Amino acid sequence: MKRREKKEESGSWMDTYGDMVTLLLCFFVLLYSISSVDQIKWRNLVKSMNPDAVEAVQDKADKAESSPEGSKSDSDMKFEELYDNLVKIKNSAGESMDIQIARGDGYQFITFRDRVFFDGDSYVLKEEGKKVLESFSAAIAPAADSVKEIQVLGHTSQADPNIQNELVSDRILSANRSAVVVAYIQAKNVVEPKKLVSAGYGQFRPIDTFETEEGRSQNRRVEILITQSGAIEQSLDEYYEQVYQDGAQK
Repeated sequence: MKRREKKEESGSWMDTYGDMVTLLLCFFVLLYSISSVDQIKWRNLVKSMNPDAVEAVQDKADKAESSPEGSKSDSDMKFEELYDNLVKIKNSAGESMDIQIARGDGYQFITFRDRVFFDGDSYVLKEEGKKVLESFSAAIAPAADSVKEIQVLGHTSQADPNIQNELVSDRILSANRSAVVVAYIQAKNVVEPKKLVSAGYGQFRPIDTFETEEGRSQNRRVEILITQSGAIEQSLDEYYEQVYQDGAQK
């Protein structure tokens, strides 16, 4: 009887061990099957819980794959083409036209320095300036839908480094200059009028010193800031830091 009891105890231990090994094997098979779930199985699982979300994500992915530049949208491509066309305008204008073009994330920034558009103390648009704006307006037209806003910013320079300009005339001159440029662009009907904004800052947004003639000519300028639809809006100080200090892509 005693020997039989020992044999029964030995068999019971082996059964338990076998069950444990079987359970471990099932566990590892389960882990492997989970790690091997392919995209279709996963999508079907998620779709069963939230079909609308899955379809929206898939549609977006399909559009990205079908676009010529992969993930670039039509708006992105048109905005990039606008920059290329602006660079061509600058190059064709020649070195006598002091024009700087920069771009960053969701914006393009054009600086027309000194006397590109206006003579001193005047807001009458020069003939040379009209030709530049004519080309500029033609470049905007194909990219109009990708443009969120076009801001024209007028600036004067302090004539005497030790004495500020007369306040009212200084402000009016810069405001009139930006308004004249905006009105010229609007007359070309290349972009919705509500997207055009003019602002005059007088002498109070200098980017150089008032002590030298070269510095004063840098400060005497008209800027055009073009922002892209859907882009995150920044403050003017942030744009200036990127364009004039850090150096945006030019």
